[in-house]
Amino acid sequence: MKTVGLIGAGRMGMPIIGHLSRAGFRVLVSERNPERRADIESRGAIHAELATLAAESEAILICVGYDSEVRELICGAGGLLDTARPDTIIAVLSTIHPKTMQELAKQADARGIHVVDSTVCRGGWAADEGTLLSFVGGDKTVVDRLTPVLSAYSSDVVHSGGVGTAQVSKAANNLILWACLVANHEGLALAQRYGVDIDALRAALMTSSAVNGALGNWGKQSMAWAQDDMAIVAEMAEECGISLPQSGLVREICRTLKPRRYKLEDYGK
Repeated sequence: MKTVGLIGAGRMGMPIIGHLSRAGFRVLVSERNPERRADIESRGAIHAELATLAAESEAILICVGYDSEVRELICGAGGLLDTARPDTIIAVLSTIHPKTMQELAKQADARGIHVVDSTVCRGGWAADEGTLLSFVGGDKTVVDRLTPVLSAYSSDVVHSGGVGTAQVSKAANNLILWACLVANHEGLALAQRYGVDIDALRAALMTSSAVNGALGNWGKQSMAWAQDDMAIVAEMAEECGISLPQSGLVREICRTLKPRRYKLEDYGK
């Protein structure tokens, strides 16, 4: 595999572009914001129109925000199913509903195109470092072909099962992540009100039974997507008929938190 396309040069997509280029891939990028084109080219990639990217890429990574955007890119008029070559792999890095992935994969299969979900975890700092965790849902043969691409920006690649399972894996990750972040915030806020040295406490908690990834990465994580993540979890839980009461509470708390990076000095405000 020599040419990789990427759609959406945002917070996650932009550093991935650089990692792909440094790994030796020819990288074509489609990005609607013209102000980002200079940055794209500085990372060794070529800005291309969607039709050109689709026609020339052997694998295409989609890094946009929502189900509707992914659907339009893949199935819309002039989208990837109309313009990509047979046997092309389309990998959806976006966090969307697993049913959406399965529907898109079925439509693509009829065109001889492979759609897989390849969700990423660990956040923007890991994207910068090239140490993301990638879950991949799809046929093993297709996943094996795609793995060298994913390994360019991921230190860990996990085949989670069939199409849609990477979205389920990411949903589970996000459910636990946001629950931990809320618990961290409340626990440290309580400790601060009682005069505890918060820096010392956080360091100690990282060696205790309370250790969690959100605590270790404190100050690096944004709450910008928390509410959307938890909405997907709630929809999935309702569809499969299970009750997740704690995740419902976390979702409501996420509604009230501003999309910002919480730092130790924010406690008590």
